[in-house]
Amino acid sequence: MAILRIRHETVYRYRSPVAFGEHRALLRPRESMDQRTLDYRLEVEPRPARVSWQEDASGNAVVVMNFDRRAPMLRVVATMVVEQTPFDTTHVSLPAAVRTCPFSYPREKMPDLARFIERQQPDAGGAVEAWARRILDETPGRDSWAFLCRMNDAIEGGFSYIRREEEGIQDAAATLRSGRGSCRDFAVLMAEAVRSLGFAARFVSGYLYVPHDESHIRQAGGNTHAWLQVFLPSVGWVDFDPTSGWVGNAGLVRVATVRDPRQAMPLSGSFTGFPGDFLGMSVDVDVTSEGYATPAAWVSMRAAAR
Repeated sequence: MAILRIRHETVYRYRSPVAFGEHRALLRPRESMDQRTLDYRLEVEPRPARVSWQEDASGNAVVVMNFDRRAPMLRVVATMVVEQTPFDTTHVSLPAAVRTCPFSYPREKMPDLARFIERQQPDAGGAVEAWARRILDETPGRDSWAFLCRMNDAIEGGFSYIRREEEGIQDAAATLRSGRGSCRDFAVLMAEAVRSLGFAARFVSGYLYVPHDESHIRQAGGNTHAWLQVFLPSVGWVDFDPTSGWVGNAGLVRVATVRDPRQAMPLSGSFTGFPGDFLGMSVDVDVTSEGYATPAAWVSMRAAAR
């Protein structure tokens, strides 16, 4: 068990005071059997005239903010303390019917999983599916769990990570062709690839914790992050992070789980002003831990999850 403390600050700056339209934020961690929010605070400047909390169709916590005055800056700061129980990847036992791939989910689960199996992007020429089938063919016995781990490793080891600040996500086929992408792009590529073979997958956005002095690990120190979950009978939704090649939830704080990554924007809204008013935005995220005792212990635990 570990305690993670997170501070996420977003600031929008304008040349002169502007009027703000409705803003929606996905900044509160999800509650689940392995993740619990112990404390949560949201500071917004200027102070909204109205704040309401909602739950979207995927069970994510959404805060809706309405404003009644102009300001030259919008600042949103979310601070949270999360208790996490790492998933033990060393004792995964799948039912015999799903141990080899391809397989079919139990009939009673299909109404709930169908939209997560459905491809979300076009795959002209079937390149993404062909790539997934090659990895499956290379997996001894076409073992389902081994296949998922092998694909996770293939992206981590065979693609170049780039930090993209611009909005949006590359198509899975574009990431496959270029061999490079951000964490969002890698999550979408793996989700689309496993969906092509009948797995139910969903996109996850949230936060990543990594000790600061482990510089060989991508995104060391903590940041916003994206990965995916795959549903496995008798196990549930399992986290796969193809950016790092890690399996399991250790150090990954889920904020939103969605079918389509466009549904997981951390903060969205509008403003009314002159076209040249917008000066830019900044995002600062800090993630610290009270439970992952030392960097060496962290790396050892993560190595066991690969």
